[in-house]
Parts: sequence; structure tokens; C-alpha cells
Amino acid sequence: MSENEPRRSAYARLLDRAIRILAMRDHSEHELRRKLGQPVMTKNGPEPADAPPEDVEKVIAWCYECRYLDDARFARQFIASRGRKGYGPARIRQELNQKGLARTEIDSALYDCETDWQQQAREQAQRKFGEPLPVTFAEKVKVQRFLLNRGYLMEDIQNIWRNIDE
Repeated sequence: MSENEPRRSAYARLLDRAIRILAMRDHSEHELRRKLGQPVMTKNGPEPADAPPEDVEKVIAWCYECRYLDDARFARQFIASRGRKGYGPARIRQELNQKGLARTEIDSALYDCETDWQQQAREQAQRKFGEPLPVTFAEKVKVQRFLLNRGYLMEDIQNIWRNIDE
């Protein structure tokens, strides 16, 4: 075996790389495909990924078969993680869309999650603006803009003040 000849097949190296990527955190299929196609960092610098497309397909299929790759599980975990960080459903939906998940999977995961988005929006507003929440128009606009930028729906934001008035 010469020095320039790889010791393992391209498929074995690709499979090893996929397992290392998925060991860090869950990824969507789209993300994993993108990362497997990126150059590999070696001692000599970046080297282009030399894996043929059929090997990538076999690795993706193997990851699904072994349940290392699951877009539905990824979506549930991503929603929970981003929700804990204070982001709302609109922002989370957009980020999942950017990660290559299908709209039906995103809708299903958001429907199945048990997050009370209105309560979470209220908590974010109270954390940022204090208790009690502002009631003047100008201050309410600031709170609404903040929550909209965090990805909360206008309906949930408006319900915060409806429940205060009651």
C-alpha cells in the first residue's frame, strides 16, 4: 500500500464522518448531506470530499435504518431547545425550514409540542420589561416589537394584555 493510497474505502470514511457528526447532536437529513459534502480538514489542510453520491445515499440510508438520523426527532428537540431559549413558533418554523425540513414535518412537530406559547411570550416580556408589563401605547409597542422579533405570533402577544385587563 503506497502512502498516497487511502487505507479505508471512501464509504467507510464517509460513514465514520457521519457518525462523528451525529454524535455531537441531532441533524436534519439536509444538514447531514451538506456537511458530508464539505471539505475534510486534515493535517495538510482542507481536502475535498471525495465521496461519490451513491455512497452518500448509502450512508444516509444506513443512518435512518440505525435511527441515528430522524427528522421528526430532530424537529422535536430543536423546538424544545429554541423554546427554552425564548424563541417563538414563527422564528422556530423559519429556522427549521432553513434546515431543510418539510413543511408537514414542521407543522406536525409544532402541533405536537406541549409549549404554551402565550405563557412563554408573557415570561419573555416580563424578563425584558419587568412586572407589571407596560400599559401605555408607546411602551406596549416596544414589547410587541420585541416579541415579534423573537418569533411570537401577534395573537399570543395581544392575549397577554387581554388577560391583564380581565
